[in-house]
Amino acid sequence: MAHTDHQTMRRVLRREIAGTIGLLTDEHDFRAMRRYRSFTFDDHATYLEQVEALLRSRASQGNHTTVALFDPEEYAEFCSERGLDPDNPANRTRFTAELAATGPSVPYEGQPLTDLLPTLIDEAVRQATWEYAATLLARLGTCASCGEDIARAAFARATDLLTRIIDTAPPGHRHLVCSVSGTPETLVSVLHADDDADGTTQLDEAEAVEFTTVLALGLAAHSPGGLVMRTIAPGTPDRIYGWRLRGHGLEPLTAGEVFDAYCTDAESGDLISPESNVDYCEPPDLGDEEPKPRHHHP
Repeated sequence: MAHTDHQTMRRVLRREIAGTIGLLTDEHDFRAMRRYRSFTFDDHATYLEQVEALLRSRASQGNHTTVALFDPEEYAEFCSERGLDPDNPANRTRFTAELAATGPSVPYEGQPLTDLLPTLIDEAVRQATWEYAATLLARLGTCASCGEDIARAAFARATDLLTRIIDTAPPGHRHLVCSVSGTPETLVSVLHADDDADGTTQLDEAEAVEFTTVLALGLAAHSPGGLVMRTIAPGTPDRIYGWRLRGHGLEPLTAGEVFDAYCTDAESGDLISPESNVDYCEPPDLGDEEPKPRHHHP
């Protein structure tokens, strides 16, 4: 393609940027946008190359850009609800500007687009998981016997448990996974915690809210589930331990149960070699009070 064509394409993209660029991450979404005559790209790979070139250009000029996940179906709904023409580039810019505030997005920091895309998709999955868990939690309503808001009580309980889990964990990088089944789909949430120079634990706020919501749903709905902690610190073996969700609380897994969970293939049931330099162990005592009686759902 001629150099002037590339420049023209970049100008088209630049017009549609409002400090945020809405990225079509896969071929399916790209094809959906091609139905609009004002969307002038023919090929997804070329489109991604031009987006990356534009991001680099903006960064070299000192401009900060946020990359958001552009969903053509949501865009069509956005235009329909507001009586806007979806084939007008100005309306794509307007939608993209709103995405920056509400949708999945990541800052562009010079990383290759091949690194940025999985991060953006992970962010979209995290946000969808949180919204889904929050919806299911809200549907539980109030306790038939005591009138307590089940969602609020479960969120407070999950927050308390998460605080205890992080406070009792060995120092270092902590990687925490919560899975809850029994809902139409198994929900999995991941939380990372690190210590800064003065020993204060640093959490990503959005990650922590999503994680707590998924844990709260498991507690409130008495769903089968589990929670596994992996701690990583220099000069020591990684430590892996966990709990199963049980009623309104957590029940510690034995070291053998943790070993079995990590060293058994979930599909075939075959044994997998344990990782080297890893201790599969029992969790620390959370100092937790006896779990409260189960709520009776309406």
